[in-house]
Amino acid sequence: MKRIPLIVTATLLSFSAVPAVFAAQTCKPLNGHFEASVVPPGQGHCPADPSAFCTAGRVWGGMQGDYQFVMTAATPSAAIGGTPTVVFFTGQSDITLGSGDHVFGTDTGSLDPPPGQGGFASLITFTGGSGSMSSASGQIRLNGQFDAIQGTTSGDYSGSLCN
Repeated sequence: MKRIPLIVTATLLSFSAVPAVFAAQTCKPLNGHFEASVVPPGQGHCPADPSAFCTAGRVWGGMQGDYQFVMTAATPSAAIGGTPTVVFFTGQSDITLGSGDHVFGTDTGSLDPPPGQGGFASLITFTGGSGSMSSASGQIRLNGQFDAIQGTTSGDYSGSLCN
């Protein structure tokens, strides 16, 4: 019985150190918009693999800069009982800020390409960056539309960026 208070005390003490680690980071709320165009495989930042899906564009609002996305995996949602036209995806995002620093993120979401309705939603989890953004963390949620005929995406984002 005397061990339980000791274990609880040790656990609470270990958690009390956690805020000190995160206190050094400052988080900024973000809200804004994005637009991008599909980049053909082998051009710009897009791998030469013919099945590659990439976009490049810009973000503005709480975060300003150029944006690049490379899809690294896709799974039809029908494979797990989902909507036949929806695809779950994972990819890598790179946002180049006006300062020239980069913010990197892992992008996960769902897309409803033709013959679907074109909507998509994703979550970008920031995983670092370059320069002053090397310790970037946080997340933004994207909600948008994919126009396969025009080869464009556009929409809104919200979340926070910590550094």
